[in-house]
Amino acid sequence: MAGYRRILVKLSGEVLAPRDGFGVSAEGSSVIDDLAEVHRAGVGIGVVVGGGNLLRGGAASRGGMSREAADAVGMIGTVINALVLEDALERRGVPARVLSTVPVETLVESYTWRRAVDHLEAARVIVLAGGTGNRYLTTDTAAALRAVEIGAGVLLKATKVDGVYSADPVADPGAERYDRLTYAEVLERRLAVMDAAAVSICREHGVPIVVFDATRAGNLLRVVHGESIGTVVGGEDQA
Repeated sequence: MAGYRRILVKLSGEVLAPRDGFGVSAEGSSVIDDLAEVHRAGVGIGVVVGGGNLLRGGAASRGGMSREAADAVGMIGTVINALVLEDALERRGVPARVLSTVPVETLVESYTWRRAVDHLEAARVIVLAGGTGNRYLTTDTAAALRAVEIGAGVLLKATKVDGVYSADPVADPGAERYDRLTYAEVLERRLAVMDAAAVSICREHGVPIVVFDATRAGNLLRVVHGESIGTVVGGEDQA
């Protein structure tokens, strides 16, 4: 499996949205079947789940809601998504546990690094909710931090887009899709990979990032097998 003993998957909340784009549903989400197959292959899996299908803090604050309240609601949204994902994995015979940086003690376990690693070593998928537990920081940043903490060999950003483009491919049909980028290129060009803090953390600790389309069945398996899917960020920065 491409030498990956352990991976961190950043799962966009939109991947868990039903076809109308709002709410949450694990049914029909091929990435969950892919997660189950990767787990059965013996790879340790951590998943940081976003909440964009329920609420985006930045967007809500621009609509008049205070940023502090919007981010708090967004963090709770990730707990909802994580519980749905945990249930979907368990129904596929995959043991999973939700760990949250936002205390919801009657529903999920609180996140600690040691608890997360213990679950991974017991061959459970860990679903990480609550982001970093702090306002103004994205779940991308949380994914980078957790990838480093659990010793993941790669950070896989599972989205609805098939890689990183020079511009929005919907608005600009001539936008170029990149197969490979360095961390410096992403930061200098301000490309929409992950936020700058997340990219910087991965750069500092040498964690490669792969951005790929998770809505296509089998893509997660292909990435973990080492196939050239999506855009790879990493390697030596160009002088």
